[in-house]
Amino acid sequence: MTKLIIAIDCMGGDFGPSVTIPAVSKALQNFPQVSFQLFGDKKLIEKYLNQIRLKDRTEYNNRLRIIASDNDVLMSDSTAIALKNKKTSSMRLALEAVRDGQANACISAGNTGALMAISRFILKMLPGIDRPAIISAIPTLKNDHVYLLDLGANIECDEKRLTQFAIMGDQLAKCLDKSKQPKVGLLNIGEEENKGSNVLGRASNMIAKLDSINYVGFIEGNQIFSGDYQVVVTDGFTGNNVLKTSEGLSHYLSSKIKIAFEKNNWTRFCGFLARPVINAFKKEINPEKYNGACLIGLRGIVIKSHGSANVNATYCAIKEGIQQSQQKLPQRIKDQLLKVIY
Repeated sequence: MTKLIIAIDCMGGDFGPSVTIPAVSKALQNFPQVSFQLFGDKKLIEKYLNQIRLKDRTEYNNRLRIIASDNDVLMSDSTAIALKNKKTSSMRLALEAVRDGQANACISAGNTGALMAISRFILKMLPGIDRPAIISAIPTLKNDHVYLLDLGANIECDEKRLTQFAIMGDQLAKCLDKSKQPKVGLLNIGEEENKGSNVLGRASNMIAKLDSINYVGFIEGNQIFSGDYQVVVTDGFTGNNVLKTSEGLSHYLSSKIKIAFEKNNWTRFCGFLARPVINAFKKEINPEKYNGACLIGLRGIVIKSHGSANVNATYCAIKEGIQQSQQKLPQRIKDQLLKVIY
């Protein structure tokens, strides 16, 4: 593994260093050639570092660097405030480290709107990309995952932007999953060519002309979780609703199953017998495994962790940043875009 440096916005999210520092500790042990820059309140970061028991603290200290920030981007801050008034925040300093080549990726659980805006301002877009998209993996029936984008960064999209999403999603799947020809589908209300809006029709035609993409055409919502596709493209409004609906459905099913097994002594006994199956099911759909959405399309790697992520979920976001850094994802997307003429 090439030596990498990951910038961590320690103050982002609901829990700040109490979660980010233990997650970094776990990453230190599992990725011996990765170092970390920790941005935020120096005293607070040192406090949580001192609470962690590391078997070789001297070695780990050599791979940690704390960079103090003057303020934080709050979850309640507007985009304008974050951009204009928080120029020395932990979020911005971490992004500037990526821009300046001092870090390979930035991980933050902070304000999504602020992270998107500051990332665009600091890192700029790849040539040929209008706006970044948010992409993340979600589980499928085949014990695998599918990449869905956009998840909310671009509410309205024309055919050109949807085509850009297809290119970026295709490259991400090839990088992270080593898939030579990931199947890419465009989300629609039907598989027939005459279904959906004119924008979707034009986007389908544009994507189909790209020889580098294994485009399978329109797919419907019930096919997203089938495992038959590796990338699903849609606009941010639809993608965000798909994600939130699936999260809500997962919680609904888990709650209903728990209520059913607690109904009486007999169902509790059945629940006890079924516990291994239930635990395996919960492990498979555990959202912690899929934490870490990529702001794809930027000149640098930015991973958005969920604001309420726990230690394990934050570790998964860090792992995502490391993997994308190893594969040099922005450069691969840039190389592919240079081959495409709109």
